[in-house]
Amino acid sequence: MLKAKDVRSLSVEEIRERVREETEQMRELSFRHAIAQLENPLILREKRRFLARLKTILKEIEKAAPEA
Repeated sequence: MLKAKDVRSLSVEEIRERVREETEQMRELSFRHAIAQLENPLILREKRRFLARLKTILKEIEKAAPEA
């Protein structure tokens, strides 16, 4: 997991790609958790929080960017 400082150093497109990847991983983990094959359910919480961090930073960057 990247820290917020590290995420901010990524480009907007890289952050969007990470959001897509993390969303896909969350779906996979949620499915595995639903059928009781997830060894550590705390991974779900960590992924969910990291995804929220990515989305928040992405919104901050998009809001700060000058509109053309």
